[in-house]
Order: sequence, then C-alpha cells, then structure tokens
Amino acid sequence: MRFMVIVKATRDTEAGVMPSEELLEAMARYNEELAKAGIMLDGNGLQPSSKGARVRFSGRDRTVIDGPFTETRELIAGYWIFQVRSLDETIEWVKRAPNPHDEDCEIEIRQLFELDDFADSEAVEHHRRLERGHAANRE
Repeated sequence: MRFMVIVKATRDTEAGVMPSEELLEAMARYNEELAKAGIMLDGNGLQPSSKGARVRFSGRDRTVIDGPFTETRELIAGYWIFQVRSLDETIEWVKRAPNPHDEDCEIEIRQLFELDDFADSEAVEHHRRLERGHAANRE
C-alpha cells in the first residue's frame, strides 16, 4: 500500500521562512531512517503558493489563477510517499517524525489508489502499460 503523508502549510511556510538547521538535520535523520526501512518512495518540501498557480476547469474552459492563495490551512508545505503494509504502520512512522513547524500542526495521511482498486477495463490496462513503460525507463 502507498500513502501520501501531507504536511500542511503555515503562515511561515507561505512567507518563505526556511526551516532551521536543527529541523533540517532532524528531518534528514528521519528520512534516512525511512529510506533504510524501505518505506520512503519520495518526499520533499514545497515552495510557497506565491510561486505556484492553479488551473480551474469549467467544462471546456481553463482559467489560470496565480498564487499566492489565501487559505493557508488548505495548502500543502511538503509531503512523503510511503510504501507500507497498512494505515496503522503509516501512523506509527508519522508519529516518529519531527514536528515540521515551530507551532502545533497536523499531518494528514491519505492512501493512494492502486490500479488493482479499479475494475478491469481497457482504460485500466492502458494505465498498466504506461506504468510498465515508466518502470522500464527508470531502469
């Protein structure tokens, strides 16, 4: 099972305040532990929303909305992708993480869909072929 572990944004992350050297070191140790356990597939911090954009879909129309975005609690400051056996295992790993902010915060955990979660169809098979192609390109 794969899970996305989502670190929510704060006023500081949206203002571009960089993490302290102490936090960077704590995160490096934690990420190393995740990597050694074979759990961490990916992870990174995100730049403030002022450096991003959203694309709004309305029928055939597309509208680009430049950042920054106002609702900080709805924004993401960083993420990990874990490969684990269960939600409970993910929770146990997240509980060991350093607090990513100098304030109270929450880290959200969401399971990713796998192709096996969908009924067999030509579209699902198309995705499987794409996935195999991506895997071959990484080798």
